[in-house]
Amino acid sequence: MKKLNSQVNTITDLINNYDRTIFKVLFSTAFILYFCYIFCFTQPTGESSENHSKSNSIVATTDLRHIVFGIASSVDSWKNRHPYIDLWWRPNQTRGVVFLDRAPTDNETWPDTSPPFQISGDTSKFKDYDHHAMPFAIRMIRVISETYNMNFTNVRWFVMADDDTVLFIENLVEVLQRYDHRKYYYIGGLSECVGQNWWHSFRMAFGGAGYAMSYPLVKDLSKMLDGCIMRYPYLYGSDHILQSCISELGGALTRLPGFHQFDLHGDISGFLSSHPPAPVLSFHHIDSLDPIFPSKTRDAALRHLMKAEKADHSRILQQTVCYNHNHNLSFSISWGYSIHVYEKLHAPGYLHMPIQTFQPWNGFGNPPFMFNVRPASDDPCEAPHVFYFKNVERTNTLDHITTNYIRNAARGLLSCANNSADSISQIVVFSPIQPFKLEDGKRECCTVTEKNSNVTEIEIRSCLDGEASEWSSISSS
Repeated sequence: MKKLNSQVNTITDLINNYDRTIFKVLFSTAFILYFCYIFCFTQPTGESSENHSKSNSIVATTDLRHIVFGIASSVDSWKNRHPYIDLWWRPNQTRGVVFLDRAPTDNETWPDTSPPFQISGDTSKFKDYDHHAMPFAIRMIRVISETYNMNFTNVRWFVMADDDTVLFIENLVEVLQRYDHRKYYYIGGLSECVGQNWWHSFRMAFGGAGYAMSYPLVKDLSKMLDGCIMRYPYLYGSDHILQSCISELGGALTRLPGFHQFDLHGDISGFLSSHPPAPVLSFHHIDSLDPIFPSKTRDAALRHLMKAEKADHSRILQQTVCYNHNHNLSFSISWGYSIHVYEKLHAPGYLHMPIQTFQPWNGFGNPPFMFNVRPASDDPCEAPHVFYFKNVERTNTLDHITTNYIRNAARGLLSCANNSADSISQIVVFSPIQPFKLEDGKRECCTVTEKNSNVTEIEIRSCLDGEASEWSSISSS
């Protein structure tokens, strides 16, 4: 019996040892598989893997250093247009390249304030496939692959632009932070004109306004771009070829209204004074437009606007509407640009429609614009008194930013119902020093104070919970 018990104990010990061995093997295998999963499947495919921290699967917030800019230009156009790029380019901070058609001559100096330049690659192999109405369409679209092939590190986004594109890069960075750079993204805007979108495509980003593409999309696009170019020899230009190639990869346009192609002519003050509720991301076709501020050159006018943008990029051109009940006046503020004062109480929805001070790019398309407009009028109850941005003051000791707006010229009309605003010569606006969070889905509110007969003060503020526009109480009283 003792011998039998001893044999049983021996067998039991062997089984226990075997179970422990199996457990150790299974545990070790599971442990190894777990870390393989963490390492292999949580890498952000939208940036160079060697620059991603292997010990941290949390993706840091996108900032300017994660963006590379590719700018299409030529030696001849750069001479006059580089001031537009210099407005937003930040030496030693922004990364990117200007692609030229040839090398500058010895007497053509390259400004230190501009991006470095690169000569575009040879496109002679595409000669039989170049039936595009846009000159240099193939050279321009290959800016994408040529920028990618320069092997910038730690890239999440590529932003492409023309040499007359003005970018608002603080807003651009904050907008790109909303999107997962590890996925396919092709982000841009349409033309302002129905005819332009119909003629080209309602599904493409208009290249002059600039557009952003995530790293994985550009990586895959660069592999097939040359072959794709040959499949679309008759499309008008580079931006339509790009959209067609992205479609082949299964990608689609993410539309953002802050990219402004400005397929318009003349005075765009009516549009800028009623900007849609979206961050301003770009301007284009500057040379086809009147200066955005009176009595300034195009370049000087843009630099003037950038003074306000530097003080508060989150509010630039954001529209706020409020009222002076005592004098039945409506105020429409386009922060950092203009204020329109009406001698009548108008509903916010009416004031949100731009006054058509501009003309469409071409003569076809009915209606001509992708947004509602109201006609310019000589009716004293419909025509605004116009005040333009003069200066801005922002100090760390104050809890607000102060912007001043002055009258451009006398309106030259009779008053509306003997309710004149002719005496107002200056409007002072106080806005919070905290950035405006447009993604909260609501415009800001404001309150009007009459300091004296010549100066009006307006406080822009966050709306209270459930607060509706003053118009709702005015119209029902």
